[in-house]
Amino acid sequence: MINYKEEIAKLIESNMETDTNIYNLIETPPNKEMGDFAVPMFSFAKILKKAPNMIASDISEKLESEYFIKIEANGPYINFFINPDIVVKDVLSEILKSNENYGKTDIGKGRNVTLDFSSPNIAKPFHIGHLRSTVIGNAIRNIYDALGFNTIAINHMGDYGTQFGMLITAYKLWGDENAVRENPIPELLKLYIRINSEAEEDESLRDEARAWFKKLEEGDEEAVSLWTFFREESIKEFNRVYKMLDIEFDSYNGEAFYSDKMEPVIEKLDKKGLLKEDDSTTIVDLDEYDMPPMLIKKSDGSTLYATRDLAAAHYRKDTYDFYKNIYVVGSQQILHFRQLFKVLELMGNDWADDCVHVTFGMVSLPDGTLSTRKGNIVYLEDVLLTSIEKTKNIIADRDIEDKEKLASDIGIGAVVFQELFNDRNKDYVFDWDKLLSFEGETGPYVQYTHARISSLLKKGDFNNETSIDYSLLKEPEEIEIIKHLAKFPEVIIEAGEKYQPFIITRFIVALCQMYNSYYASTSILTDDKKLKEARLALSFAVKTTIKNGLEILGIKAPEKM
Repeated sequence: MINYKEEIAKLIESNMETDTNIYNLIETPPNKEMGDFAVPMFSFAKILKKAPNMIASDISEKLESEYFIKIEANGPYINFFINPDIVVKDVLSEILKSNENYGKTDIGKGRNVTLDFSSPNIAKPFHIGHLRSTVIGNAIRNIYDALGFNTIAINHMGDYGTQFGMLITAYKLWGDENAVRENPIPELLKLYIRINSEAEEDESLRDEARAWFKKLEEGDEEAVSLWTFFREESIKEFNRVYKMLDIEFDSYNGEAFYSDKMEPVIEKLDKKGLLKEDDSTTIVDLDEYDMPPMLIKKSDGSTLYATRDLAAAHYRKDTYDFYKNIYVVGSQQILHFRQLFKVLELMGNDWADDCVHVTFGMVSLPDGTLSTRKGNIVYLEDVLLTSIEKTKNIIADRDIEDKEKLASDIGIGAVVFQELFNDRNKDYVFDWDKLLSFEGETGPYVQYTHARISSLLKKGDFNNETSIDYSLLKEPEEIEIIKHLAKFPEVIIEAGEKYQPFIITRFIVALCQMYNSYYASTSILTDDKKLKEARLALSFAVKTTIKNGLEILGIKAPEKM
């Protein structure tokens, strides 16, 4: 498929001696009357000793290409208008040929990307607060898959720390094995809440918990057995939710996995002269970089999650030789990752710059916040099941086969879509009414558009191997839709570069709005067979792009609704 930006860059470079990267200067004008692309000339004023508008005027007169019906100066800009006859055939034939692969590229071929996302704490609820990391991380993994990278999805579970001493103590005092096996997370949560509550009155419980955690660190058989039991039962629970979301991980190596991998890292820190003693603790002083120190060891010699993160980063580089090492973790941890990456750099790791913290804001409910210790929890599974149940009620009167699956596809898709619709750094309030609406900027609206086109294609008996007369697609709406479709591969690249799935989400919504307007004003199943086939080909291209976009976001595209 023609890369119009590349063609523009070649045109200008062939008519101007410059070391400037023209491709990176190319913009999309604020309205279509100003063309499809624009190149500002400000960068060249100093070099050519001319005003930008004069440069634009001089250069534009020399530019000519079959790909553009008009190239003109507009003040300090050169504006380019795509040739509709070429773009229609080029884009639609590419989509019909590529089908489910449309939008994908191989720019990441041969390179590995590790993604650390979701990462709940074992023996604690998988609640709505985990939704963001889980869904954003999965979408970014899918984006990098579409870009041809080899992705490794890592669930770095919180399965280590003093809280397990608390939990073992609680289980020894009040636990019921059968109850935990039947309902792991709620039962373990009850124990965790109870031990925290009673420890406020009885300090000896904390002493006992510290003793059990020490036993766990030392490999005590009973402590390890109980910890393993809590971990395995927790993963079973988590996997049920991951299955609902259709998310799989390549590694479940949590914090505990790095227990025996920290000493070499600590030794390297020591050899580099980075370790200091501070009030009986061992730290890396980061005052020079306007950061508080990174704590490596407590006064009792035990390590922290920062130490384990250092070990994990080294392990991932040694194991996967990553091109990028991405952490999808909330914005509350910005300081931690700044410290982590700086210490990795100070250790002499040239790959420290390849580590990326992808932040996100908070999700909240209209009726309250979340607190594990107090038990005020909204389980993620309950949110998904509620969305499915509400969807069942909405589609109850529709004549559709397998309503259970459809309700699941729509209900879960609605939750994921709402999560991915905005810039990930923005906080948002979970909104049931907006989430499940079949109108507006929602998952059900996009899925319904896809299903509507599927029905249209079936009714029109469309065959994507039919010879299409692309010259029949001349309506302004048709041209604009096709120009929008042409942007999809670049949209995926941009979403990957910025770690922003919402760029794809907004692109799909805009596509659906354009198509639905076209559908309402245009006779697609017209009596003119050739025109009908051309318009159905356009519809097929829209459907394919919607489906491919939804799949990258981790959302199903039902054929019927």
